[in-house]
Amino acid sequence: DLKEAVAAYNQALSLKPDYANAWYNKGNTLHKQGKPDEAIVSYKKALSFKPDHADGFNNMGATLLRKGELVEAIASYSRALAIKPDYEAVRAQKLHQQAHICDWPGIEVDEARLADIGTARQSVLPFTLLSFEDAPQRHRMRSKLYAQEKVPYNILPLNTRHFLKPKKIRIGYFSTDFREHPVAYLIAKVFQLHNRDKFEIFGYSLYGNEKSAVRRRVAKSFDCFIDVQDMSDKDISLRARKDKIDIASDLNGYTKNSRTGIFTYRAAPIQINYLGYPGSMGAEFMDYIVADQHLIPPESQKHFSEKQIYLPDVYVPTDNTLPFSNEPSSRFNLGLPDSGFVFCAINNSYKVNQRVFDIWMGLLKSVGGSVLWLLETNKIVKANLEKEANKRGVTSDRLVFAKNVSHEKYLSQFYQADLFLDTFPYSAGATASNALWAGLPIVTKSGQSYTARMAGSMLNAIGLPELITQTEQDYEALILELATNPTKLCKIKEKLAINRLTQPLFNTELYTKHLENGYQKAYQNYFDGHLPQTIIVQK
Repeated sequence: DLKEAVAAYNQALSLKPDYANAWYNKGNTLHKQGKPDEAIVSYKKALSFKPDHADGFNNMGATLLRKGELVEAIASYSRALAIKPDYEAVRAQKLHQQAHICDWPGIEVDEARLADIGTARQSVLPFTLLSFEDAPQRHRMRSKLYAQEKVPYNILPLNTRHFLKPKKIRIGYFSTDFREHPVAYLIAKVFQLHNRDKFEIFGYSLYGNEKSAVRRRVAKSFDCFIDVQDMSDKDISLRARKDKIDIASDLNGYTKNSRTGIFTYRAAPIQINYLGYPGSMGAEFMDYIVADQHLIPPESQKHFSEKQIYLPDVYVPTDNTLPFSNEPSSRFNLGLPDSGFVFCAINNSYKVNQRVFDIWMGLLKSVGGSVLWLLETNKIVKANLEKEANKRGVTSDRLVFAKNVSHEKYLSQFYQADLFLDTFPYSAGATASNALWAGLPIVTKSGQSYTARMAGSMLNAIGLPELITQTEQDYEALILELATNPTKLCKIKEKLAINRLTQPLFNTELYTKHLENGYQKAYQNYFDGHLPQTIIVQK
């Protein structure tokens, strides 16, 4: 009861105005209420009475982050670390936000200790460090330690297994992202296509209730759609049991606003890590992860606590009805030159690192009149990247920054680019899907981790494995060849145009059947009394 909690803290402060912990806890409560300005006032009051309160600076940093004030948030995290240098969760969060603004000099200060953060002594939010290294073993270690410390196993006794298989398997999808979000756009049509003769589909909305078209579409796609955001993790799990859910698919993992605790209580006999989190959750309570054999090759299974449900073509769902904007688009109105090669790298800024940027700047120098088209994800990143370009002898006018626009306009923008440059070691996921749907080829560099193989998985599924490289040298060489050989690039685009509608990547109907086959095999394995085991879905 957050409202009553604030009233109680106010009463405590009326009796003892310098009670630092009351101000701190009031700030935490105001943050949960979605009142960041008031929360920051409370944190500042707490810190005025207790200036060595590392948690106070950490939580104020999280609230500043919620407001989009990244530089101020990083400063607050730094204050926490000055008080408590071994506060690994704060250091990981600081590094992640520095990556968001491409503050590479700031990141370099901590790079030497990166391998140790979150892998042995203290847990960190695993997602924060995925972009820094292609190290699947450490990715799993961070997830495992986080699961042990933050989401301890709270299993409630399961109901007795059915003596007869149900006529329909009940699938529960749990997500904070049934809204304007990449996950919703990727999977919305799958919800609609599920075979209602064999499945009943439940959606559990864990966060937000925006009145967007995509949320309305998603809500209507379920047989039963329930907003459970105000319920506790335990009560949501019990609600899923009451609904007799057979398979629970967690579409969040360890991403923003996730409610992992739901699955520690066993919301369903079978629980799946699916789509939202690009890696292992390292948790006993998650049984499977949806994958394909490019994304997680058999030799990489050891880096996952989950067993794989291998789909035959590609792990990621797509929507082959996603519309493009009807508004006319031109290079001019997007700030791009009318002529000259457009390298497109419209992706999350935290995936852009120094090594990738070095290669991109070399390409701009090699291809006269070319520009690099990036995404202005925040107000700081543009200035930082322009500064980094100048350091490498490239003038800032060679960098063009796209603004956030509607999804239809965003898709249409890709028409104006010549080639998409993937990032590494954290490759494009939903962005790669969108670029390919718009007919824009992608050059990627494959690695070892789930995050380093996502775009490659999609290129395989659309019949363009020749655009997957294995080394930085090959990555740079292939991009340069395509940028300077119009005939070769034209042939690639022609092939993509044909494959887009004939290869499996954008065959949503086929994908849904494969996913359902995986669900059925997982349920049969459970029904037969077996522990989770690797499942291979045949074409």
